[in-house]
Amino acid sequence: MQNIVEFPEVLRLIEDRSAAFRAAIAAAPDLDVQVPTCPDWTLRELAQHLGDGRRRQAAIVAAGPGAEPPAKTSPKGAPTAPRDREALDAWLAESTGLMLDALREAGPDRGCWTWWGRSQAPETSGALARHQIQEIAVHTYDVQLILGAAQPLPADVAVEGVDEFLTTVSATTVPWPFKPATIDLHAAEGRSWRLTLDASGVRCDGLAADAEPGDMVMRGAASDLVLYFYDRIPLDSLDNSGTTEPMEQLAEWDPTA
Repeated sequence: MQNIVEFPEVLRLIEDRSAAFRAAIAAAPDLDVQVPTCPDWTLRELAQHLGDGRRRQAAIVAAGPGAEPPAKTSPKGAPTAPRDREALDAWLAESTGLMLDALREAGPDRGCWTWWGRSQAPETSGALARHQIQEIAVHTYDVQLILGAAQPLPADVAVEGVDEFLTTVSATTVPWPFKPATIDLHAAEGRSWRLTLDASGVRCDGLAADAEPGDMVMRGAASDLVLYFYDRIPLDSLDNSGTTEPMEQLAEWDPTA
């Protein structure tokens, strides 16, 4: 699969979703409320997670190729998200800026550590950047949900997100332990994908318009597909046909176990 958007656009989408996250945090009347979609965290802790995560990704990209990620900063040594609203906003903006600076310096093709060594996604800073869009976008949705103003992921973010999730998170060379199957996914925005699950692993390919339907067919807005992937909405929120068993098995399967 080829990337849907070029590297400069990936960086723009990261910046856009980061700004949306900061706006949602700024609009929240109370940062100490629990986040229903991330039940272990308050909004303040979610903000800390997002800021810390971008700083860590900046360090991973700057470190370049390597068999192991750079050592995590200890909690005592990590910069704490400020409690003051203006300072928190500036800290979050700085966190994103550090990651974007590292990505621009590295370019899309430089190798770096990733956790997806057996997927279809390359172990490069460009692939890491693609994944960052989705993490920030979905957490922005989490905050908007609390505010009662949840918005679908923007179409360009969501279509990119479906492709990125399927090739990075779903795809693997670990043999599929269940009955072989195919899952077709159709985004309302006009893109389609096929997951093939068999003894060679899980592979994501483009889907020809005249292809016979797979064992399972999923249709919906790209935003809904991404939100399903990240357990924000249930499977029956999508238009499904055929047997849902392969997708349910894929959602529960841990190929690293």
